[in-house]
Amino acid sequence: MQAPRESAPNGERPGRTRPTMNDVARTAGVSLKTVSRVVNGEQTVNPELAAQVQSAIAALNYRHDIGASTLRRSDRRTDMIALLLEDVSNPFSSALHRVIEDEARARRLQVLTGSVDEDPERERELIRTFTMRRADGVIIAPVSSDHSYLTAELPPGTPVVFVDRPGQGFAADTVLATNVTGAAEATRHLLAHGHRSIAYLGDHYHISTAQHRYEGYVAALTEAGLQADPALVAHGLHTTALAETAVMSLFHRPAPPTALFSSQNLVTIGAVRALRRLGLHRAVALIGFDDFPLADLLEPAVTVVAQNPALMGRTAAAALFRRLDGHTGEPGTFWIPTDLIRRGSGELPPSPQLLHGRSDRPL
Repeated sequence: MQAPRESAPNGERPGRTRPTMNDVARTAGVSLKTVSRVVNGEQTVNPELAAQVQSAIAALNYRHDIGASTLRRSDRRTDMIALLLEDVSNPFSSALHRVIEDEARARRLQVLTGSVDEDPERERELIRTFTMRRADGVIIAPVSSDHSYLTAELPPGTPVVFVDRPGQGFAADTVLATNVTGAAEATRHLLAHGHRSIAYLGDHYHISTAQHRYEGYVAALTEAGLQADPALVAHGLHTTALAETAVMSLFHRPAPPTALFSSQNLVTIGAVRALRRLGLHRAVALIGFDDFPLADLLEPAVTVVAQNPALMGRTAAAALFRRLDGHTGEPGTFWIPTDLIRRGSGELPPSPQLLHGRSDRPL
C-alpha cells in the first residue's frame, strides 16, 4: 500500500520549487520591475496593473522573500523595528504597544514585539532574536541593570530608545514619565484630605519606576513633617494576588491605615479587591499610579495618577525614526507629565472607625 504524501508547510507539493517574482511577472503579463514595486508597497503603480499582479500572487501563492530583498537594498534596511515591553498583556504596555505600532505603520514599518517579564535573560534573548531578524532599530522598556551588552549584540549604528525606564551603561534616547512628581502629588492629595496614616504598596524595588514612586511618596510625607512607617510600606507586590494579600494583612493590624497609595495598576486592582472583601472600599481612601480599564465605573470610582502611554509611545517612535533618518546628536531624555484624575476613592476622608483602630468588620 502506498504511503500517503505529506504536505509541505506552505501547502505546496514536496519537491515543487517556490514561485518567484519572475513567475508572477509572467502570469500577470507585466515587467519584473512592476512586480517588485507592487510587493514592496509602492503607491505609484497603475491600479489595473497592481490588480493583475495581486491576482497572480494569489493564484501562485507567492510569498515575498524579505531576506533576499534586504540583501539587494543598498541600505540593507528590513523596514522592521523591535519593541520589547514588560508585559504586552498589561494595560499600560498594551496601550504603549498599540500607539508605537500605529506610528510604525504610518511609515510602512513592521513591529516585532516581545514581553521581557522582568527577566534580564529574557531581555537579552529577545534582543538577540530580533537582531538575527535584522531589526533596523529597537525600542525597549528595560529590565537589566547593565545594558552595555547592547554594544556587542547590536550591529554598529543600530538606534535604541529606552521607554518607561532608563537604561544603564548604554547611551540612548529615553522617554520617561514624571514618576517622582506624580507620586508626590498623589500623597499630598491624601494628606490634604486629612490622612496621616497612608500605606504604600509598591512593585519590586529594583525597578526604577517603583523606586521613583516611593521617593515621591516619602518626599510628600517629609514635607508634611511625617515619616514613612515601615509597617505600612510593602514592596515586591508584582501581581494582583500579592497586592490583595498585603492589603488584607494591613487591615488586620491594631492600627490600620486610613488611606492607600498603590504604585502600579495591577497592585491597585489587588487593593480594590481586598478593600471590597473587607467591606472597606467606601471607608479607605485609595489612589493608584497608572489608570486601568473600568476604574471609572467602580463604586467609588478609583482616583489615579494617569500616565500618558499614547504620548510616550509617539515620543519614543519619533525619537527612533529621527535616528533612522540619520540624526546623530547626543541622546536626550524626554519627560512625559502625569495627571491626577480625581474620581472619588482618593477624596474619601479618614474613617472614624479606622482612626480608632477598628477595621475588623464591614462599614
